[in-house]
Amino acid sequence: MGKIPLTRIASRIAKGNSGQSDLSPRGEEIASAGANLFSPTGRRWPRSGRMRGRAAALAIALLLPAQAFAAETQGLPGATMSLWWGLPFAGLLLSIATGPLLFHHVWEHHYGKIAAGWAALAVVPLAVAFGIPTAGEAVLHTLLTEYLSFIMLLFALYTISGGILLAGNIHGTPLVNAGLLFVGALLASVIGTTGASMILIRPMLRANDNRPFNAHVVIFFIFLVSNIGGSLTPLGDPPLFVGFLRGVDFFWTTANLWRETLFTGGLVLIVFLALDVVLHRREGGMPKIKDPTPDTKVRLRGLANLPLLAGVIGAILLSASWKPGISVSVLGVGLELQNLVRDAIILALAFLSLKVSYKSHRQANGFTWGPIAEVAKLFAGIFICIVPVIAILRAGHDGALAPLVALVTSADGQPNDLAYFWLTGALSSFLDNAPTYLVFFELAGGDAHHLMTEAASTLAAVSAGAVFMGANTYIGNAPNFMVFAIARHRGFKMPGFFGYMAWSGAVLIPTFLIAGLLFFG
Repeated sequence: MGKIPLTRIASRIAKGNSGQSDLSPRGEEIASAGANLFSPTGRRWPRSGRMRGRAAALAIALLLPAQAFAAETQGLPGATMSLWWGLPFAGLLLSIATGPLLFHHVWEHHYGKIAAGWAALAVVPLAVAFGIPTAGEAVLHTLLTEYLSFIMLLFALYTISGGILLAGNIHGTPLVNAGLLFVGALLASVIGTTGASMILIRPMLRANDNRPFNAHVVIFFIFLVSNIGGSLTPLGDPPLFVGFLRGVDFFWTTANLWRETLFTGGLVLIVFLALDVVLHRREGGMPKIKDPTPDTKVRLRGLANLPLLAGVIGAILLSASWKPGISVSVLGVGLELQNLVRDAIILALAFLSLKVSYKSHRQANGFTWGPIAEVAKLFAGIFICIVPVIAILRAGHDGALAPLVALVTSADGQPNDLAYFWLTGALSSFLDNAPTYLVFFELAGGDAHHLMTEAASTLAAVSAGAVFMGANTYIGNAPNFMVFAIARHRGFKMPGFFGYMAWSGAVLIPTFLIAGLLFFG
């Protein structure tokens, strides 16, 4: 099957549900915060004649999808946009990287305002250059179909898992830590990287809170539990769920990625065990630190939350299998009924968890709203600032990122699997991995049956790159930053943005080099 034209690719993306809108285990915050970020002045758009005209135009666009796409491509032409449009996104990333280090107190109290400022610097130029209707539509589409769905899911998983208490404590020896990482990686493909991370990160922190060297435990936790472990089912990570929605069989990734996952995860786990053994022995000659959480018998409590987690998974599967063909227009953005029902069920389960969980369990978990609020505000800014970057990327060979896109095709016109693996992974390290997966899924042909059979190696390369390399940065996958925030709130001295990348560069990049040559070279 030949490659689908890039205009058709963008059309499918524009008209269909994005990966983030259907699972997006990436962003957060409440609707009011999204509105504040959407409007630089923090106000809702006035109900003026212009607004009514915009709403009417959008209503017509929804009824005439082909014309809507034509208007969208003319209004936000990624092919003519330079890389300067990516400056707000780069500035926000730089702020996240340097803020906690260079101006810690200012960052702690004003990170939401800083994120909103960068978002405004992205939205205002878009409105000036392409008009308020076009810029507003682009940002609203991102907020309503991607960001809000994502934060609802993340909020639910964070809330429900916070009511599950793995009571007691065990000593964080190298073998115990490796065992917890192994179990967490397996669990990630069953309840998702976010769910597995939220359930196991606190027991992992308690097990190692008396060790002088413990930041590496959290770093490898992010590598294995928050990312690599979620590569075996569509429930594990958002990119794979996007493929599932596009027609990829539910167990295709299990059958076709288990070797890559076993090799990559196993090698990273071996590196961790060797490093932890060395550090644990070095700690033997250091002054002992009083254990704030002494070893006690381990028990699982808050079992009422387990069926709620199952309900979240069921709601996601429902939205994938039930397609009534009904769409509801909200501010001119079409929201499909199955997604609205899914989000409503997920939110209801989250609030039900607050009712059925014991407060003592949440207190024992050290549960606070701080980490989810921090991730919500920062990812709200990221989702907005990334709008022009994604537009450029979707322009493919006609955009400013054309040299990168050209790398995925060999001289003979055949797909270059190794390039697909690295390019998808590299962009997924900094951009949202679900939309990135979708772009390269379509670039590889977009036909699920073809990609699962004749082009199976290409689909495997795109899937592995998107999932594995989300571990390269704190923002590569939503659980990464949540785990970082929780560990930092618990007193762990976590490395900053670039410090973490030094770890991923030393451990993950060589691993990915070997895996890429072995499976996709």
